[in-house]
Amino acid sequence: MAQFFEVHPDNPQPRLLRQAAAILSAGGIAAIPTDSSYALVCHLDDKAAVDALRRVRGVDDRHHLTLLCRDLSELASYARVDNRQYRLLKSATPGPYTFILEATKEVPRRVSHPSRRTIGLRVPEHGVAQELLGLLGQPLLGTTLIPPGESEPLNDADEIRERFGHQIQAIVGAGPCPAEPTTVIDMSSGEPVVVRAGRGDLAAIGLG
Repeated sequence: MAQFFEVHPDNPQPRLLRQAAAILSAGGIAAIPTDSSYALVCHLDDKAAVDALRRVRGVDDRHHLTLLCRDLSELASYARVDNRQYRLLKSATPGPYTFILEATKEVPRRVSHPSRRTIGLRVPEHGVAQELLGLLGQPLLGTTLIPPGESEPLNDADEIRERFGHQIQAIVGAGPCPAEPTTVIDMSSGEPVVVRAGRGDLAAIGLG
């Protein structure tokens, strides 16, 4: 059964987040709050955890998983961007945007798109996600917590515990999230292409 950590959304208790971080470092899967909705996350370098995350979410290797980064300083290790693309990323982060970018060789093949060699990347603007990423010292691999066969993300930690408590190892509850997915922008071919309009305002970053 998943361990349940109830934390304050703006000032999460460090002791509880350290316990959640330890579960992730040991190969566990966790549900955590973000600035768009709850997400399922796991350790980037753990193949078994990545495979388990895909099973829980009900997606195959063609579904883009997303790197959740604390800030853009981690970007160069995982994605190739030119100066213009970087300026767009800088204007949109942190925030509810996911960018599909050309992956570097540092990204394990199992987590990038199999035919396109691309990776999703986002910098969440949520205190809990930010603190957790800071404790881990590296990005997490994640996907929106949408149950298999459904279209809406889960937004209530108690419901997540009821439905997924036996499939994942940790749930970090911090109250409801906005329950709207991120805006997805594909920049892997140069010009930005809006793949999904979500919570992130396109006009605010010059694409509206």
